[in-house]
This record gives sequence, structure tokens and C-alpha cells, in this order.
Amino acid sequence: MNVIIQQIEKRQAFFQKISKNIYLMAIKDGFLAAMPVILFSSIFILCAAIPPIFGLTLPSGIEEWLWKIYDFTMGIVGMLVAGTTARCLAGSMNRKMPEGKVINETSVMLAATCGFLLLAITKADGAFAADYMGTKGILSAFISAFITVNMYKFCVIRDITIKMPKEVPGTIAQNFRDVFPFSFSVLACAIIDIAARTAINAPFGEVFSKLLSPLFAGAESYFGLAFIWFLIPLFWFVGVHGPSVVKPGLSAALYGNTEANLRIFTEGGHPTHALTENFGNFIGELGGTGATFIVPIIFILFMRSKQLKTVGKASIIPVMFAVNEPLLFAAPIILNPYFLIPFCIAPVANVLIGKFFISVLGMNGFMYVLPWATPGPIGTVMNTGFQPISIVLSIVLLLVDFAIYFPFCKAYDKVLVAQEAERVEEIDELEEAVPTLSTANATALVDSEESVVIEERVENSGDIAEKDLKVLVLCAGAGTSAMLANALEEGAKETGAHVIAKAGAYGSHYDIMPSFDLVVLAPQVNSYYEDIKKDTDKLGIKLIATKGAEYIKLTRNPAGAIKFVMEQIG
Repeated sequence: MNVIIQQIEKRQAFFQKISKNIYLMAIKDGFLAAMPVILFSSIFILCAAIPPIFGLTLPSGIEEWLWKIYDFTMGIVGMLVAGTTARCLAGSMNRKMPEGKVINETSVMLAATCGFLLLAITKADGAFAADYMGTKGILSAFISAFITVNMYKFCVIRDITIKMPKEVPGTIAQNFRDVFPFSFSVLACAIIDIAARTAINAPFGEVFSKLLSPLFAGAESYFGLAFIWFLIPLFWFVGVHGPSVVKPGLSAALYGNTEANLRIFTEGGHPTHALTENFGNFIGELGGTGATFIVPIIFILFMRSKQLKTVGKASIIPVMFAVNEPLLFAAPIILNPYFLIPFCIAPVANVLIGKFFISVLGMNGFMYVLPWATPGPIGTVMNTGFQPISIVLSIVLLLVDFAIYFPFCKAYDKVLVAQEAERVEEIDELEEAVPTLSTANATALVDSEESVVIEERVENSGDIAEKDLKVLVLCAGAGTSAMLANALEEGAKETGAHVIAKAGAYGSHYDIMPSFDLVVLAPQVNSYYEDIKKDTDKLGIKLIATKGAEYIKLTRNPAGAIKFVMEQIG
């Protein structure tokens, strides 16, 4: 087992390099920016699609209105993602551009949107045929975004622009500077569109779908699903955010298949696509990466170790909502040889069983895009149209995950129980040597000293006391970061410290970062430290990275969290 861990650790730099690729990051962040649209539209999809399941018929006017909202939100998400992906990619490139050279991120969004329309949309009878404006056009959105940003970069670096006199206001001059890169970007997409139509008499978006359809078909096979949900936890096990590495390349299939399932269902058919966004969230990642939904329950009910029972109690609620970092770093599961096999195998078993239920037993494929933090069993039932068989699936998955995890948890529990017994003996020997200092007194003394230190620091830090210290905590999806941000807010109330803390997600933090004095990285995004430091150094902001056990400890100790940030800010 240790040999396997060592081999994985040797390749950690390579895994991190993949996760930090600016194109993959742009895809992930572009989707994150469009997520409010996707989630908003899902509400109206549910309102329109659920009543017929129970034999209810909505008034035609209301049903038409619900689908209209869907068509003008989710139905144009491809166009929106073209702009957001281009903007995110331009932001990443700007941080590496030569001094004085900057890509106009707003202009890039406009150019990428125009390019997307040329690549993905065709005209029929003088009107737009909008089939590819939604998730079907995602691949065209990515191509348009990548072409546009690189064209802008080429023109900006080589100063290919219309130069205006110094007397012309900056905003007007900027518009003229963007004429050439904008034109080149849109024309490049137009040329690609002509080539596609000449070859197969279809828009480029359709060509790309046909080329990649074998790949998507393979990904949706039993082997393909197993391979995908083996890689995701494997990356996470070595400290690299697995979904950020694996999922961007599958985005078009994940969302496109979801939409296809819904269309098949509304037409009276059986939605059979398993490779969908929420299938991954609620089946392959039930309770978070590694399918850990059942693990806190195992810790609480069946383990003897005080450490595991405490971790189980502290993590059971977050894990139910797919925020499993408290479990991953506190148990710990990450880089713990006892958990490598169940952490990687449980998700594989889940997706294979889920695929079997859809393909063989007739369960509906997932038809909606619900928030990833929806508890897995609830999300599964809702996403399949409240089929009773989906309840059976959830029960089966929990039983299978229990069977996979339990032996490894038990083996690890024996080790911890032995270690805890040794500590008890050491404490007993210490108390015999110093009988006047009990454990309770020692704890009280430590708490008292910490309180004094914090109060003195707040009273003596004149500069900080005059204004609030603003702290931004970053993680991959704003779930883990919220735990520390909440602890800091609570600690500020307890100690009277002038601290304001907010949680954020890496990739969507660039616009808000200038408003903060300190940025704290959760363990899952530590690999981005050097990238973020370039930005914080320019802005004069302090940046710190935390380790797993340290981070979890801070989230549970509000006063200690305040002391930590005070020490970091100096």
C-alpha cells in the first residue's frame, strides 16, 4: 500500500499541473459564472415537469410561461458560457502578459459571443434555428472563447491596433484599440463556419458533436463511467481537486445529456443517459468525492476511537450536503493508506449500480440540474421524477458503500484505539507526577491564556482597531471556505475583534479580492498558491495557505481562528 502511495505522490506535480491548466480552469470558471442561470432555470423545469408525474395538468398559459423562462435561460446557456469562459481565460492570460499589455475582458466576451453564434447557429426560413444555443452548443462556446482570447493576445502583444491621439478619452481610445482583435476573432469563427458548411452542410457545432460522439458514447459505457469516477477520487486522494481535472472535458456531455433526458421524458420516452451532471453529484460523489455519505455514520455508530467518533459527529451534517472536507482532512482520508481502496472503489461501484438501474431496471436518467449541495438521496429521487425505484437505488448505494468502507474503517480504528490508549497512560503518569494540575485545569488555563492574548492584541493593534480587517477564505466551491469564514465571524463577536470574513470559490474571486486585506486558502486549493500570490502581491494583500488538520481545527475554534488571522496580519 505504501508503495502505491509513494508512486502517486511522485506524480503529484504532474496532476497539479493539469489542474492548473488555464484552459481547463477557464472552462470550470466559465460554468461557475453561468451556474445561477442553470440553477434558476432548473426551478422552472421542475415546476413544469413534476405535476404531470402525478397526473396533474397545468393550465396551458402557465405551462407555456414556465417553458418560456427555461428557453430564455438554460436555452441560451451555450451563448452565455462562450462569454464567461472567454472572460475567465482572458483574466488568466492577463496575469502573465508583459508589463503594460492588457486584454480587454469585456471586449473579449462580446467577440466570443459573436463567434459562438457564427459557429453554432444556423438560419432556417429566415429565422434563427436555436437548437445549439443551449447545452448542445457548449463545445462551440469553448472553441469560440479559445480562438478569441488567443487572437486578442496576439494583437495586444504585437500592438496591432488603431492608435488614437492622446487627446482622445481613454474609454473611446480603448474601443478603437479593440477593433482589429475583435474583427480577427469573429472572422476566424466565420471562416471555420464556412468550412463546416462546405464539408457537411451543417454548422460547426454539429460537426464537433459528430466527431466527439464516439468519445461520449464510450464515456457513458460501464467502463467509461467507472474510469471517470475512479480518476476523480484518485486525484483528490493526492490533494488535487479531482473534479477540476476530469470534469471540464465532459461538460458538454454532462449538461447535454441532462437536457436530452428531459426532452425524451416530456415526449413520453424513457430517458436512458447516465452520464449527466447530477448523476455524478448524487451517485458517483454521494456525500462528496469518494462517496463518503455513509462514512460519518460508520464512525459514530461502529468505531471505538474517540478521534473517529468526534470526526463523525463534526462532519455528518456537512457531508450530507456534499461538503466532505472536514471528513477528508480530519480523519484523515486524504493520503491515508487505509482509505485509498474504498475512497476510489466506492464511487466506481456506485456509478456501475446507477447505470444498471437506468439501463436494465428502467429507472429514469437524471433530467434536471439541481444544486450540487442537495443531499444525494433527495437529489436522486427528485432528478428521476420521484420514481419509487430511485429510493431503492439510494438504499442499495448506502448499503454497498457501507460494505466497502467498513472493513477499512475498522482496521484504521484499531490503530487509533491503540494510540489513544498509549496517550491515556502517558496522561495518567503525568497527573501522578503533577497531581495538582488536572486535565480540566490545564484546559482552562490554556483557554484563559489565549483569551488574554487575543484581548491584548485587539487593544494594542491600533491600526486594525480603527477599521475592520477583511478576510477572504477561498476553497474550490465556497462550501469548505464558509466553515472558516463563519468561525471568524463568530470569533469576532466573542472577542470584539474588528474582523469581517467572507467565503469564496477559487476562480470567481478575482473581482472581489481587492476589497480584502487577507486571503486564506483552504487545503484543497493550496496548489494555486503561486498563481494567487502574483495577484495578492500586486494588490498588497497578505496571502496564507493552510494545512488540512490546521484548517479543520480553526473552523472549530472561533477564538483561535481570530488569533490566527491576527498573527498572520501582524
